[in-house]
Amino acid sequence: MSDNYNIVQSIRKLLLLTSFTFLAFSQLAFSQQAYTLKGKITDSRSGEEVFGATVAITGTSIGAVSDLDGNYVLSVNQGPGQIRLVVRAIGYATRNLEITLGNQTEITNNFALNPDLMNLDEVIITGTSAGTSRRQLGNAIATVGQRELEETGAIAVDQALSGKIAGALVQQNSGDPAGGISVRLRGASTITGSSDPLYIIDGVLINNNSNQLVDIGGTAQNRLVDINPADIERIEVLKGAAAAAIYGSRASNGVVQIFTKRGKTGKPQFNFSTAFRSNELRRKIPYNQVPLDWTVPGNRNNFETFPVERFDYQDLIFRTAYGTENNLSVSGGSEKTKYFGSLGYLNNGGIIQNTNFERFGARLNVDQTVSDWLKFSFGVNYSRSQSADMPNGGINAVDGALTGFVFSNNRVNPRPDASGVYPATSLLVPRSNPLEAVNRFDYGQTTNRAITNLTINANPTEKLNITYILGFDYYNQSAFGFIPVGNTSSNALGWATRGDANVYQFNNDLNISYETDLSSSIRSTTVVGGTWQRDGFTRIGLTSDRLAPTVRTAIGGTIIGAIDSRSDVSYWGGFVQQTFGIKEKLFLTGALRLDGASVFGPEERTQLYGKASGSYVISQEEFFKRTFGNNISNLKLRASWGQAGNLTAIGAFDRFLNYNPFALGGVSGVVSSTLLGNENLAPEIMEEFEYGMDASFWNDRIGLEFSVFNQQISDLLLQREVASSTGFTTRFENVGRMQNKGIELLLRINPVRTKDFNWDITTTYTRIRNEVLEVVGEQVVLPGSFGTSVVRAGEPIGVFFQGFYARDANGNIALNADGFPFRGVTEEGRNVKVIGDPNPDWFGSVINDFSYKNFSFRMQWDAVIGFDVFNWNRRLLDNALFGGGVNAGRELLGEIPKGTGGVQAGIFEEFVEDGSFVKLRELAIGYNYKPRGNGIQNVRFSLIGRNILSIDNYTGWDPEINTPGQSNGVRGFDFGGVPIPRTIQLGVNLTF
Repeated sequence: MSDNYNIVQSIRKLLLLTSFTFLAFSQLAFSQQAYTLKGKITDSRSGEEVFGATVAITGTSIGAVSDLDGNYVLSVNQGPGQIRLVVRAIGYATRNLEITLGNQTEITNNFALNPDLMNLDEVIITGTSAGTSRRQLGNAIATVGQRELEETGAIAVDQALSGKIAGALVQQNSGDPAGGISVRLRGASTITGSSDPLYIIDGVLINNNSNQLVDIGGTAQNRLVDINPADIERIEVLKGAAAAAIYGSRASNGVVQIFTKRGKTGKPQFNFSTAFRSNELRRKIPYNQVPLDWTVPGNRNNFETFPVERFDYQDLIFRTAYGTENNLSVSGGSEKTKYFGSLGYLNNGGIIQNTNFERFGARLNVDQTVSDWLKFSFGVNYSRSQSADMPNGGINAVDGALTGFVFSNNRVNPRPDASGVYPATSLLVPRSNPLEAVNRFDYGQTTNRAITNLTINANPTEKLNITYILGFDYYNQSAFGFIPVGNTSSNALGWATRGDANVYQFNNDLNISYETDLSSSIRSTTVVGGTWQRDGFTRIGLTSDRLAPTVRTAIGGTIIGAIDSRSDVSYWGGFVQQTFGIKEKLFLTGALRLDGASVFGPEERTQLYGKASGSYVISQEEFFKRTFGNNISNLKLRASWGQAGNLTAIGAFDRFLNYNPFALGGVSGVVSSTLLGNENLAPEIMEEFEYGMDASFWNDRIGLEFSVFNQQISDLLLQREVASSTGFTTRFENVGRMQNKGIELLLRINPVRTKDFNWDITTTYTRIRNEVLEVVGEQVVLPGSFGTSVVRAGEPIGVFFQGFYARDANGNIALNADGFPFRGVTEEGRNVKVIGDPNPDWFGSVINDFSYKNFSFRMQWDAVIGFDVFNWNRRLLDNALFGGGVNAGRELLGEIPKGTGGVQAGIFEEFVEDGSFVKLRELAIGYNYKPRGNGIQNVRFSLIGRNILSIDNYTGWDPEINTPGQSNGVRGFDFGGVPIPRTIQLGVNLTF
């Protein structure tokens, strides 16, 4: 009986336990509800749908993006309780909403976002693992969005930045189909090295060198041309040393961060665009049309002439070129896996006959969520570009199309005779017939490039974030040049050259951030990180002349030059940064970074840099709202200080005493360089103070960004002369100082914003004053300037220092007894002085952006005011010894004395011209059409113009170009440079 009782009791206990277990699991299953959150996001002012807004649940990886109609849908599985939705969109203030999850499984919330002209809530990536909002930053930062890039007509990322960023002077140095671009953020920061900013794509530090493996006259491509702008989501530009200090020594010139497009949750979305483009010469320069020529050009007293026919060589050199651009992309994914893939092809014809640039590219980005706390991203980009080039510009290359043009007498018919032989058009010095150059010379280059990145992001807790970035950039560049046997150039017996370079750049970075609330009003963000990077460069080249007939390779002639050079540089560093946010109004940041580079000696290669900044959103204070709230929507005051280094002034082995190989009588040997080594070289140091404000007025109708900066650059690396008794001529030393002072202004105005019509105005203004404070000796003559551009204490970098006119007491040009001007002499008895400055007094832009229903219209004017250009073309064209210029014709007509051009050739002031210009840089008209049905979501037609017209007084083709290319100090040189073309592009974009 007792046994049966015990069995029954045991069964009862088991059933009771099973019941409780079932109830527990039932409760758990009940608590994990599937909720659907949806709604629509619109503009609070116009009521227009907002596309691309992100809706996320804080503390999770769950989020969604609004579609073309502004709708969003996201799903979440969790128990009842409170969650917070965060809604962000570029150009709008962030919205937060607390939502209670209960019995209702489908919850609808619509959001009307307020415009934010100054983008204070925009999330910025500043090189650390944690993004930060713009309101927290104590330094200026600029953002360029996808739409702004799409409507530029530019083929390169840096080209598209022109006029869009206060403080950034973007200049296209050549009108070649892949012409190089110079970007200067707040002026030049070095004399010997490069002032280009550091470029980063998805965390990969990329190489943007301008390798001219084969001399085509000074101009060269820079490697950002390998990147397809259609793949870019947005660009962030950090201009100040305080912002750049987080990246270390490589960022003293600022940082340009490029973020490519990523996949979004949802079914695959395809985008296809195609465009047809034309490039044409915007204007021709005047030329000699007088049907006479001198019998004896060099004799000023012999006025005998004879009849001739004049030819316009420009019609034979230039052309209207055509091209096309096609892009196909797909994006999509699930909550766990997102992807973006693209293919692109560009064919851009050059305005010089037989020049062209082609680029093929493919990209794949994958974002994978492994768990709630771990995710990674992987990206790979491959591009292959090919260009057909033409030597132009007289910096080094003496033969070519435009070089031949300025040395030619255009009374010679440049066309070949019946046997195919071209006549010499330069009658005094051996220079190429320009028509022969475009028809017979063969120059080109090919570049294969791969950029890969891997990012691992871990959030072990809500407060801790760990990010590891591995990046690798590699390209092979191969170039060639060929001038056939029997030509009119200085290489009449034939000439061939070949150059190859292999370049790689490797970076891996680990950043750890920890965010926590120290109290209800103070939030702390601590970031620590480290990096190790490496650059490698190898180059080999061969040049020969006296080619055998039919031979086109450099090995098939007499070798006259060879090069084999290598470079290998390592960088390492670590930093710690601390930020305190007080009541979301006051933000204080301080950082230290220890940086090292192998180019310097053991005692100097490691440097410590500091950073401090603060921002105060005073408009959040109650007293401010009561007093100014009706007129001032937002006001942020900011200040920053920072240090950064510059590592571009010397090469990997310049601190050593190097030896050069040579051969004599079949015996090999070495000879020491004329550059004496110096193991005590240290990095150049830039220290910058910046003050500014960000404000918006009258319910965000007007936005203002204003900055004042002062950069002090010390320890500039310059080559100092040494006593000849040492057996050397120069050695590098840290002996120079320079400064940049300036102001930046960005003004945004939104006069009208309704559902059907919107009008935005953006204006930028920048004034920079560069001054060299200390230099070796009296001055340094910059190479590649024919002794004209110099660095002098008390003057801006690169001023023109040459001969000038003698003038009378009234300032008029004095003439001698024969009616000719003559060279002046200073009070100190010198016949040279500063005659021009290639640095602008100020530059800016005005952008008007209109949209009416499905139509859009965008117009951008750029202005660069108060800079000088040295017109080397006119110095030759005006000389009667060559005779192709309009002033040479005036001598023939007796309007000016015969020989005036020859006299002026020795007085360089004559050829320094005001280069100030106002350009209609971009003009874009678009129309959106949404077909009925479920196939094609949107069709956009566009008509885009670039460099439409220029308002200037320059007598050459274009005052913006610079024949020495991306040179840091030699600016404002026009010597046979290819003018920037006018571009018209007609395109269509399909989204489906």
